Amino acid sequence: MPDAIHQTPLPPVPTTTPSGTTATGEWQASGATAQLTLAGHLNAHTLGDLWQSVRHQQANWLTSAASVSTLTVDLKQVDYMDGAGIAFLIDLQHAQKLAGGSTQLQNLDARYEPLMAQYQPFDNLYPPPISNHRPHTSLVERVGKSTEDVIDDTRNQVVFIGQLASNLGWAFRNPRLVRWNDFVAVAVEAGVAALPIVSLVAFLIGVILAFQSAIGLKQFGAETFVANLVSLSIFRELGPLMTAILLAGRSSAAFAAEIGTMTVNNEVDALVTGGIDPIRFLVLPRLLAGLLVAPILSLFSDLIGIFAASLTMLAYQVPMVTFYEAVLKTIHLNDILSGLTKSLLFGLIIAGVGCLRGMQTGTGAAAVGLSATRAVVTSLILIVMVDGLFAYISYKTGF
Repeated sequence: MPDAIHQTPLPPVPTTTPSGTTATGEWQASGATAQLTLAGHLNAHTLGDLWQSVRHQQANWLTSAASVSTLTVDLKQVDYMDGAGIAFLIDLQHAQKLAGGSTQLQNLDARYEPLMAQYQPFDNLYPPPISNHRPHTSLVERVGKSTEDVIDDTRNQVVFIGQLASNLGWAFRNPRLVRWNDFVAVAVEAGVAALPIVSLVAFLIGVILAFQSAIGLKQFGAETFVANLVSLSIFRELGPLMTAILLAGRSSAAFAAEIGTMTVNNEVDALVTGGIDPIRFLVLPRLLAGLLVAPILSLFSDLIGIFAASLTMLAYQVPMVTFYEAVLKTIHLNDILSGLTKSLLFGLIIAGVGCLRGMQTGTGAAAVGLSATRAVVTSLILIVMVDGLFAYISYKTGF
């Protein structure tokens, strides 16, 4: 038997426009076909309840329809329609398509056809939801991607080193063109402001190293040789290394954050647009400051560490005079120069890496923090690598 025709006259919605016009609709459903007859003014003021009522009827019909459904919308009695009315029709079409059905618009006034055409195809108005599920990648693909990232990062570092070398040569040839005011400001911030933390760490390192050395040497009655061991360790290794680690966590992150913020705010692009080289304007003063500050702080750290160790040895009845005489007999000029040379390289790495990561900053506030983190991590890795290489060179050459 044929399906019974269900006719549901929708109430003339009580919502009205200020002028008193209304919007009405009549729903008729018969099996896989349905017809909606609309009348009145379809605008933002009148469609509120009617929209919900029609969509409810449509949802129930689509659920009960056993085959592909076809909805016919008769617009002959529509007197006026604005953007809200167009959105209403598009919503009906979208619901039909999701259910596998179709929609036919009848008696649409020609004046509304251009408005409908602006939103065709209407599928673009309903983009597919973005899934948070990451596609599965094989181990080989992940290793390849990581290797590619390392190679690209190494290439960028090599290019940046070349740019720094070129600009350092330019600075020596044109010293008057260097931004010495920025150089002094950065040197004070990275050097003088770092004295308290460097002093504290150097003092603690001297105390700890002296105590640990004395515990082992006391078994042989050789506490007086603590001065020789501690002084050589501090001047050649611990003083420059601990200073470099502190500067990496303090100054390298600061350089990356400063330049990174300028990159996010498009200030670096503004410099390029104005014909100013950002390497000379931003990086060069910080690089020169790092080259100056790192050896000075390293030498200061050496002296504080030796002083702390001498105070510690008083607990083992070793006078300061005896301690310092042993230091003077053990430490030679090449030991001091070895530590200062490493500090010079460490300062170059810290300043250069911090500026490089700042220039590589992406977009958004989170990118600045990421650049600062990458600057510290890269600086520490390169510091350890350079320190190990320098240890091998010292072993071969005795320097």
